[in-house]
Parts: sequence; structure tokens; C-alpha cells
Amino acid sequence: MRKSITQDMAYRQSLMKYAEKYGVSRASRKYNKSRSYIYFWRARWDGSVESLACQSRRPHSHPNRHTEAELKLIRDMRRRNPQLGLVELWHRLKQRGYTRRPESLFRVMRKLGMFPQEKKKKAYTPKPYQQMTRPGERIQVDVKVVPRRCRHGVKFCVSENRQSQG
Repeated sequence: MRKSITQDMAYRQSLMKYAEKYGVSRASRKYNKSRSYIYFWRARWDGSVESLACQSRRPHSHPNRHTEAELKLIRDMRRRNPQLGLVELWHRLKQRGYTRRPESLFRVMRKLGMFPQEKKKKAYTPKPYQQMTRPGERIQVDVKVVPRRCRHGVKFCVSENRQSQG
């Protein structure tokens, strides 16, 4: 199976050819890349574009990863007790020799696909919109009732409570 050539790979290919022809320093100035960048890709380059593809930085192994025995214990316990919560499951695993933290158990269970998939939210369907039949049909006017004693030539109205006290 052949991978497609990306723009980055084609760019690096042209950079490598230029560096091969004119030298790394000149290529560095023309392409505005550091010499260490050019030397890095030059060490990987074998003349083909595929050699200039980005490679995964993920490690091949890790000394602290879960062992197959631990994974089997988790799978078996989950299969026998599907309704248990995470902490209760971790506690029972701990009684059977599991030495890891609950966070590690959660991460491994998520990676193994042991949690149910979240249900998709129902797509929003807008309500039908009724068009206006005449201009101004949907205008709302708020009316404020002003007492009669406040309307006759007085700049402001004093409430009844303040009038009775004074």
C-alpha cells in the first residue's frame, strides 16, 4: 500500500534536492530553515519522497504498561460484573492482585472499549415559522400606566408613603 505524497513531503523533497546541489547553508538561507532541520531530514532521506514522511513519535513499548495477565483479569471481572461501578470494580480487582491506581484502570478500560458509547444528541429541528401577513404584525408595545396625580405639571412624583410621613 502506497501512501499519498503530502505537500510537506514534496516541500522537503525540493529542499533536499536543493541542499544536495548547492549545499546545506545555501538551502538554509533560501528555504528559511535551520541547518539542523536540513541535516535531520537529510539523514532520513534515501532519495524517495516516502522517506520524508512524518513518522509516529509514539513509543513501541513502555515498562509500566499493563501486562496481559492484568488485562485478562480486568476483562474477566468486567464480563462477570457488568453493573459494577469503576471504584467497586477496582476494589475487587485489588483484592485479586491488581496493583494499579483507579486512574490507570479507567484509562485501560476506555482504551479497550469497555464503556458504553454516549448516545448522540437528537439533531435540532426548527419549528415552522409563520410569515407575517402585514407590516408591523409582530411588534410588541409595552404600555406604562402613569397615575393622574403625577401627570399635572410636576417634574417627579413622590410616592404616597413619603407624603404621609412628611
